[in-house]
Amino acid sequence: MKLVRPTLGVVAGTEGFDLADPDPAALVESLRAFGYTPEAAVADLVDNSITAKSKNVWMEFDWRGSESRIAIGDDGRGMNERDLVQAMRPGSTSPREHRSAEDLGRFGLGLKTASFSQCRRLTVMTKTKAAGVNARRWDLDEVVASHEWRLLHGEGDGCADLIERLNDQAHGTIVVWHDLDRLLGEAEIDDEVEHRRFLELARTIKAHLAMTFHRFLSQRSGMKLSVNGNPVPSWDPFLTSNSSRQVLATERLPLADGAVVVQPVVLPHRSKLTAEDFDLAGGERGWNSLQGFYVYRNKRLLVAGDWLGLGFQKEEHYKLARIQVDIPNSMDAAWQIDVRKSMARPPGALRSELKRIAKVTRGRAVEVFRHRGRVLVKRSEQGLTPMWQQRLHHGKVAYEVNREHPAVTEALAHPEAANIKGLLKLIEETVPVPLIAISSAERPEEQSAPFEGVSSKQVADLARQTYDVFRRRGSSHADARTRVLATDPFQYFPELLEVLDDYRRKEQQ
Repeated sequence: MKLVRPTLGVVAGTEGFDLADPDPAALVESLRAFGYTPEAAVADLVDNSITAKSKNVWMEFDWRGSESRIAIGDDGRGMNERDLVQAMRPGSTSPREHRSAEDLGRFGLGLKTASFSQCRRLTVMTKTKAAGVNARRWDLDEVVASHEWRLLHGEGDGCADLIERLNDQAHGTIVVWHDLDRLLGEAEIDDEVEHRRFLELARTIKAHLAMTFHRFLSQRSGMKLSVNGNPVPSWDPFLTSNSSRQVLATERLPLADGAVVVQPVVLPHRSKLTAEDFDLAGGERGWNSLQGFYVYRNKRLLVAGDWLGLGFQKEEHYKLARIQVDIPNSMDAAWQIDVRKSMARPPGALRSELKRIAKVTRGRAVEVFRHRGRVLVKRSEQGLTPMWQQRLHHGKVAYEVNREHPAVTEALAHPEAANIKGLLKLIEETVPVPLIAISSAERPEEQSAPFEGVSSKQVADLARQTYDVFRRRGSSHADARTRVLATDPFQYFPELLEVLDDYRRKEQQ
């Protein structure tokens, strides 16, 4: 039997308006396109568990090919049947309604939109001490076929073991995603590539949760989170337990009826960190990408490592600067918090203050980053000789190997293989990377190009010496000339072709 789509938009005659109800079949597919990543979608569900006062939250990624499922459960207070139906309703809560100061929700959409973005069948089973177990589910194929918001009763297929698990608890909630079309499609159960990708997804989500909820996962909070039975650790971007970090003054910036609390931190120089702590602080994304502001809403991380459009760039020498920003949920509108809770924009009234704090923090971070360079200068003043020297010639900055260094003088005086190899190793190990990076980023126009300020005769002499090396190794004139021009930095001087041709002609005379 062919299903007839109901007519939408009933004219209300004399009352002067139409009832233009959205078509559920069209709208439900649109709700899938909010731009959630799998990590952000799972984090949205964990928000609900935290709001429900859960002490234990767990996730299971159960591989069954196209029948795979993802379950997120907790031991929170649960919901009775009436509250469950309301929670499953799209737009169950207006963002303008008053909410608890600890509530991590906002639009009343998260459970649905986060889930729909990843799957076509969403089941929620919940239990309270008074009401026992209740279950409801959304099947998007049913909504599309019926053109009605049919919230189905019961847990449906594939959830018997989870219902049993819920029955063993005093209270709690389990959310299940089936038909993971956005994640798996029609993968076969023996598809090893998709299976590995599914497990990698679990690992990526675990890392995201460790960052997003690290303040809830600290020892003082007492909340526990696990993925496939493995505890999710707290990933602290501020290295709170490290005594070498610099904690700048906390500032309270008034806004509306409250205040935004800003805590700048400069992380320790790498020399002050163990290899493990250095890798840990770099997280999944690396040190450079994690510099900037960290915006928290009720201790839940929204934005991790971003300069918030304040005119700063992420550069190597600022990578130690991290700034914690705490906002209450009453400021959601002012900060333009989106449905996914993965974006925040600072209000215009705070931009100048945040920019000022960022400049101070970045300045401190550069000082720490320059640590190695300062130590080299200090040592040279004590009588030790640096391998590298910075020079300024005609307003251009360049770096050169110190000809007075003992290893250099020894290699020049006695050019045996051992001395040359030792010199090269010292040069490689002492390249002043921090100073070069800072100088290049802060004053790019002052950096000299290869052989800038050097006479053309010196360049030609070096090219001829290199040419002779290739010739002694058996290369023809044409081959040696080509290889010279392919050797750094002679590729910048095409006029050397003529120089080498003249050199060859003089040799033949």
